[in-house]
Amino acid sequence: MRWQGQQVGASDAAALPGLESLDGLVRSVTTPEFAGITFHEVLAKSALNHVPGASAMPFDWTVNPYRGCSHACTYCFARKTHEYLDLDAGRDFDSQIVVKTNVAEVLRRELARPTWRRESVALGTNTDPYQRAEGRYALMPGIIDALTAGGTGFSVLTKGTLLRRDLPLLADAAASVRVSIAMSIAVFDDALQKLVEPGTPSATARLATVRAATDAGFRVTVFLMPILPHLTDSPAALDHALARIADAGATRVVFGALHLRPGAKQWFWQWLERERPDLLPAYRGLYPGVSVGAPVGYRKMLAARVRPLLRRHRLAGGAEEEVEARHTRPGPVRTTGRAAARMSAAATLF
Repeated sequence: MRWQGQQVGASDAAALPGLESLDGLVRSVTTPEFAGITFHEVLAKSALNHVPGASAMPFDWTVNPYRGCSHACTYCFARKTHEYLDLDAGRDFDSQIVVKTNVAEVLRRELARPTWRRESVALGTNTDPYQRAEGRYALMPGIIDALTAGGTGFSVLTKGTLLRRDLPLLADAAASVRVSIAMSIAVFDDALQKLVEPGTPSATARLATVRAATDAGFRVTVFLMPILPHLTDSPAALDHALARIADAGATRVVFGALHLRPGAKQWFWQWLERERPDLLPAYRGLYPGVSVGAPVGYRKMLAARVRPLLRRHRLAGGAEEEVEARHTRPGPVRTTGRAAARMSAAATLF
């Protein structure tokens, strides 16, 4: 296999902006096996990321072994985080992947600190830990082992079928700590899936992974998110999706409408202009100006469609804002405004 790389401490004048002297950069790697993708291998300073107390996320700690994601989902909310590396939120997010090669080692040290309270850790909340790069770097087994040895429960959310490789490890971990598994499946039409999230495994492959995890003893949640207005939100499409999810053995479904955060919104707009210009007026009506979420009326309509179907297919769960809400609690003192936003995003870099 042919590798191109730069060594520790080197400064590459030809590197992408923001990466020529990136602190912790070991080398940048390209290989024919991953055509069009560059991996930037870094030595992480930290592994655990603390979620600000005021965040709506239903967890306090995360681990993100990768930055950027080759799943290339047009709607991915994490796209804007690439801009803090002076990379763009579009093609660079899909093809310039930062790999924290020492993440398991650093995590093990952090979990051994006397101050660690063994709070649950979420994996897959920013970019997917089982994206294609994981087949090359195999960071997740070390992360799973570190969390288990540290007596720390964790959750995994992924679109990646590579999860099946680690099911024995996850089952062993579940004997010692609390482990939950969730699979994200947004699009059940193969042609549309290849257009809107071209780097992901098919829905059929992901459902087979749900079945494998169920057979391994896990009660699997499926995130039916994002539901795309006028593309995947018809009663027939929702019924079809939930029937297949139930047949795969999942016990719970969390559903939600498309969010279009800055970075993702511009990229998704370009996709619409290219692939479905007929839907642009409808989307501009639903997501005008700087709005991120679908309007309340649309969300109520969606819930009215999905809830009876959940009952029909004997699936637990509900809308994301109902079942995934964080418990109210005081948060730490933090900087407000733009500085806080930049600090929060920068905290997930390393």
